Amino acid sequence: MAARSLVICLMGPTASGKTDLAIELAEARDCELVSVDSALVYRGLDIGSAKPGYPHHLVDIRDPAEPYSVAEFCDDARAAILDILARGRTPLLVGGTMLYFKALLEGIADMPAADPEIRKHLEAEARAKGWPHLHRMLEEVDPELAAKLHPNHSQRIGRALEVYLSSGVTMSEWRRRQATRGGGVLTVAYRVVQLAICPQQRAVLHDRIARRVDQMIEAGLVEEVRRLYERGDLTLDLPSMRAVGYRQMWGHVRGEYDLARARELVIQATRQLAKRQLTWLRGWPDLHWLHTDAAGMLEADPQRRPLEEALKYLQSATIDIA
Repeated sequence: MAARSLVICLMGPTASGKTDLAIELAEARDCELVSVDSALVYRGLDIGSAKPGYPHHLVDIRDPAEPYSVAEFCDDARAAILDILARGRTPLLVGGTMLYFKALLEGIADMPAADPEIRKHLEAEARAKGWPHLHRMLEEVDPELAAKLHPNHSQRIGRALEVYLSSGVTMSEWRRRQATRGGGVLTVAYRVVQLAICPQQRAVLHDRIARRVDQMIEAGLVEEVRRLYERGDLTLDLPSMRAVGYRQMWGHVRGEYDLARARELVIQATRQLAKRQLTWLRGWPDLHWLHTDAAGMLEADPQRRPLEEALKYLQSATIDIA
């Protein structure tokens, strides 16, 4: 049965309408949702991560002081998929952490494990000279990857340099080696159907992002970040606190700038995140796009909702599944 079982993946940039569509699909197709989001795994990161009220697997499974790796996500996602299928339902993986999707679909390169000493050295260098300086360091050893990264994308720049310094092999080369070994567990074991949703016009997405940030602030984002800050055991070096929205609001809570500036920084960082997500998705194979308008209807047919097109595509793509 497992070789014929359906797994649905729903992707898209932040504020694109993924969660709403996923909930509609879950109710229409008897699905259970599996979160593919690196912020939603952390307890206490509720408002800034737009944590949904609808049940998802892999939400609130870590304390923010505990790192959560891509490998751990793959293990947890596989377990959730098996659990859902065992109960006769369909797994629907939804989120915007594209690295998680890529690892699950294509496999994880056998890269060196994290080296705390190297990481500490790199973070000290970044504090002294800035992440653009480390980005230039990466350009010298792995120009292929550096060209794909924003100079302030601290997490990926740091990890790429850490991999190179600990192994002498660039991350780009590790990924090429992985590609020659074949795909990930999903594409091998299941029939995977992939959907992506996004407004056709970039200005619409930007407006949604600004409105979402304002809603988060009204809902208590500042107070949420202050509670995390006052714990005393969390720092911006942790993956949880580097999440978009939290990192920028952290400075406001510390008194470095006012709320207006914090809002501006959160909107700016969220737009940059959406741009990176779209860059990932632009070359993504086997992806069926649902482009929407300002009202959330299909751009090509404003009388139809994305759910209708998604259901139609799923029916045609899975017609031969037993």
